[in-house]
Amino acid sequence: MESFLFQATIYLGAAVLAVPLAARLGLGSVLGYLAAGIVIGPVLGLVGSEAKDIQHFAEFGVVMMLFLIGLELEPRALWDMRRRLIGLGGLQLVLTTAGIMGAAMLLDFDLQTALAIGLIFALSSTAIVLQTLAEKGLMQTGGGRSVFSVLLTQDIAVIPILALLPLLATATPLVMAEDGSLERLTEPHDTGHALSLVDGLPGWGVTLVTLGAVIAIVLAGVFLTRPLFRYIHQARLREMYTALALLMVVSIAVLMSMVGLSPALGTFLAGVVLANSEFRHELESDLEPFKGLLLGLFFITVGAGIDFELLAQRPAFIMSATAGVIAIKGIVLFGLSFLFKMKGKDRWLFTLGLAQAGEFGFVLVSFSLQQGVLGQVLSSTVLLIIAMSMLVTPLLFIVYDQLSKRISQHSDGDHEHDEVDEQGTVIVAGIGRFGQIANRLVQSAGFSTVVIDNDLATVQMMRKFGFRGFFGDPTRPDLLGAAGLDDAKVLIVAIDEKASAIKLVAYARKVRPDLHIIARAHDRVHVYELYAAGANDIVRELFDSSLRAGRYALENLGLSEFEAAEAETMFFEHDRANVRELADLWKPGIPLSNNPEYIARAKEMNNDLETAFAARQDKVDDAG
Repeated sequence: MESFLFQATIYLGAAVLAVPLAARLGLGSVLGYLAAGIVIGPVLGLVGSEAKDIQHFAEFGVVMMLFLIGLELEPRALWDMRRRLIGLGGLQLVLTTAGIMGAAMLLDFDLQTALAIGLIFALSSTAIVLQTLAEKGLMQTGGGRSVFSVLLTQDIAVIPILALLPLLATATPLVMAEDGSLERLTEPHDTGHALSLVDGLPGWGVTLVTLGAVIAIVLAGVFLTRPLFRYIHQARLREMYTALALLMVVSIAVLMSMVGLSPALGTFLAGVVLANSEFRHELESDLEPFKGLLLGLFFITVGAGIDFELLAQRPAFIMSATAGVIAIKGIVLFGLSFLFKMKGKDRWLFTLGLAQAGEFGFVLVSFSLQQGVLGQVLSSTVLLIIAMSMLVTPLLFIVYDQLSKRISQHSDGDHEHDEVDEQGTVIVAGIGRFGQIANRLVQSAGFSTVVIDNDLATVQMMRKFGFRGFFGDPTRPDLLGAAGLDDAKVLIVAIDEKASAIKLVAYARKVRPDLHIIARAHDRVHVYELYAAGANDIVRELFDSSLRAGRYALENLGLSEFEAAEAETMFFEHDRANVRELADLWKPGIPLSNNPEYIARAKEMNNDLETAFAARQDKVDDAG
């Protein structure tokens, strides 16, 4: 136990040192975790016999991640995604399996073994890819949604793959000898798999038990979870919710392991079943901290488990095989991106994001070894290729970042911009959460607006709800001119990117000195930059909602509605005047914390606000 804790301390210490450094260098947290594992494992040899125990423990990070993803997907959402799941995801699995199987047969593997290898390498890394997409904010892009659909299809496909693998077993499994030649075992293969419900069963028996376990999870999710949560609720102990959430995940993972299924897939199915439950948000908040920590440990164990001795024995074969797997998958993915009409950044995100093998491959290799489909040496080789391809994945995302920048610099986008054939009194640049409310308010008052946004999906969504908008870059002079910039009375700048907002305000002010420009700002410094560019009215995106929250707080602290509203109005007027004055003291390129004149004046203004509020309160009391 002490040794296990010592090993765990090494893992966590390596993560604390390596991950922030990798994130600061722009390499992403996943590469930091993998690098930390390589350093404490193959390089320094600090990982002992407990490494396998820690790896099994850390695999719950993947399990919890899939459970939480399932909670976000209602069955109806899965049905809406059916085209991508069946079409895009299904074709990726079939074509990738066929391509890698063909390559394996060229290396003299028989049909059964080649098919097993193709199925194993057809899967991609759900853990690494989803973590990286979330960090880079790419999950909601067209390419990100396509990537997620394929990953979801792969996760679901693990069930039939695991049901199929026992049928591929030969009487004497094909193995790769130490010298690289292929031969068959002459003695029975002992798997030593404990607590298994499928050992000794024929292939059809394994399939029935597997399907039975899945049905049991679905039925338990529908009929047992609500009574359990209500029972726990009666105890009124917060920690019991966490205990129940962990119990559910661990129990499902154990059951899946006993039937040879992926624990992550089982918990994903349970998550989908519970997506409509009233306890969904409780489960999410309880498991999120565990998921992040254990997922990081999982990445470290992948790096620590890379067998560099095997790599040193056959470096050319391992490296070329890894490159070959990535190349075959990349070619298939790139072709599918054309078939499903992806363009530009989305195409490269889809291709490079899914080109690696995945952590579920570890499960399939272990199961294949257990069922006599793959031999020991061949299994070790496949595991190493999987790990090497996962190690390359963060580098593929770096390549995507560079290609994305180049596409942005040399192209106006992945979709041809709309031709703006309408002009309005008000031009709204950006139709996200901020811009759409302003647009609806102006239109409801009877004024015409022209909306321009460079997010095609957002524009298309607007059109479904009856609001007309144009896809294009709002900073382009020709689009602004077509939208009626010369005659418009108001320009509302509600785009997300700070630099683009400043650029748009500066251009509009130059072309139309008399135009009233209202701009959305992210923070106080952005306010000063927009004032300098020529904006008339600037709205900090959280300022008004924060004022309203503060007013509610004052009302519940004893102030009357009138007194709270007066305090809110005074604060608003005081802050607005202060921002105007402090904008003159702001110096571009110098942090506010390094501007003593700015700091001194801000403190004076804060004291003035407290004095003014006290004086007004005295007047109210006297009048009362």
